[in-house]
Amino acid sequence: MAEKRDRPYGQFNFLVKIGDQDGKKFPDAAFQEVTGLGTEITVAEYRSGNYALNSPMKITGTYKVPDVTLKRGVFGELELLHAWMRDVRDKGQYFRKTVVIQLQREDHTGPVQAWILKDARPIKYTGPALSAKGTDVAIEELVLSCETIDIE
Repeated sequence: MAEKRDRPYGQFNFLVKIGDQDGKKFPDAAFQEVTGLGTEITVAEYRSGNYALNSPMKITGTYKVPDVTLKRGVFGELELLHAWMRDVRDKGQYFRKTVVIQLQREDHTGPVQAWILKDARPIKYTGPALSAKGTDVAIEELVLSCETIDIE
């Protein structure tokens, strides 16, 4: 994984791997942008009546994981992602997957850091904006909700 160095890694070399609970793997998906990687731990303030200090103590509470947004250009192989969305929509909770996002070295010899989204499921899909006047690439957006994000 990441080694000590003088300059930071570029943000443009990354892979997104979407796994299946049955041991099957989706092909690596070519995404242009990933946003929302993070976690937040809440803190509750509490002060009992006989606490020696005149200020509350802070107690670690629950944690929250934001939704992760994946953006990509429209490619021919859309069926696997759309099948996953249909399974979640029609069959519910049992179609969660592990998604691994890896930041790669500049020479593509391996990952330097990985974010592992556990029990991820698609919650929103946005198709591309279509305009006959433009020359932009057709971009679709997939928003994932997950239970935890671990960093390796």
